[in-house]
Amino acid sequence: MIYADYNGSSPLLTPVREYLKKRLDTDLYANPNAIHSISQKLSKGIEKCREIIAEAVGCYPDQIFFNSGSSEGISHIFHSILDQVDESKKVIITSPIEHSVIPNALAYYEAKKGFTLKKVEIDQDGFVQIAGLEKLLNENKGKVAMVTIMAANNETGVIQPYVEMANLCRAHGVEFFSDTTQLIGKGEFNFEKSGLDYAVCSGHKLGALSGSGFVVVKEPPKLSPLVFGSTQERGLRGGTQHYLGIETLAIAMKDFADNAQKLKNLEAEKLKFEADIKKAFPEAVIVGEGAKRLAGTTLIGYPGIHGQAVQIELESHDIFVTTSAACTDNQPETSKVLKAMGVNDQIGRGVIRISLSYSHGEKEYSAMASALKAAYTKLRKIQSF
Repeated sequence: MIYADYNGSSPLLTPVREYLKKRLDTDLYANPNAIHSISQKLSKGIEKCREIIAEAVGCYPDQIFFNSGSSEGISHIFHSILDQVDESKKVIITSPIEHSVIPNALAYYEAKKGFTLKKVEIDQDGFVQIAGLEKLLNENKGKVAMVTIMAANNETGVIQPYVEMANLCRAHGVEFFSDTTQLIGKGEFNFEKSGLDYAVCSGHKLGALSGSGFVVVKEPPKLSPLVFGSTQERGLRGGTQHYLGIETLAIAMKDFADNAQKLKNLEAEKLKFEADIKKAFPEAVIVGEGAKRLAGTTLIGYPGIHGQAVQIELESHDIFVTTSAACTDNQPETSKVLKAMGVNDQIGRGVIRISLSYSHGEKEYSAMASALKAAYTKLRKIQSF
């Protein structure tokens, strides 16, 4: 079996599974916020995990706040900025290629709080144009509450110029949040060097337990509680900490840091795979091919062949992929991201997304190339739409 939906959710890493097998046999279970010895051991364990993760993402431990994942983290960041911002700043700059959680949250602030959304231009590869962002910042000088543009796209894998965007926002005195959900644990990232004001992570994207995650904040005092509780996470995220999830997060982050060099091999094998498919089927289109992408992400389509049909064919070979995104896998239409990139329905409705991790390589790509060639050969005879 080849599971190729790591952008949707990653299986538990082997080190995480091995840790949990041993961990579940211990008696170390309690509320980390109590003062008895068991609780204090858990509390110290959480802080050790915070240190491990901080080292892996290039920040200070006190800049990390644990939560349930990126969706909560994004809501927390938006609440902290947009519910406290000066009334004169009612413009939010974003892009048309964000994960659905961003436009859904921004729609609320637009409809209920009176904010105006401005979208930066992208090119045909889905790459944000710095000149377009600078233009919007200049046109709305003194009125921008925040800029929110993702670091890496979940569908195409295209990595955005988030460092350049951060520098530009800082020069204009504007808060910048970049959704790093698909970048942390899948590509090179250092929070301090990035210049970002905020970043987020979901544990299930990198092989930790689902329901675990964290937000990174450049200046923690700017964060306002979204989930109310007691003194957990220095009073900025209420609720008893998901300490097992946090422990697995630390293991997964350390494993990625220790194996980051494998990304070069993963990318090399991906490019060989893509070239092989394009040689056999010149009509095939790799979306975002002209931009820098995540090492293990390929979004590919064959004109006139439905993506779900390809998905079914690959599953018959025990290869599991999605169409454009896991959360919209049951919607047989061109995604909003691809429409924004100018991808037509002949391609957009036919794409499949292949996303692997640093643990994969030639073996997996070779098997997928054979299966995908067989699928295209079969399906183009019947043209599924």
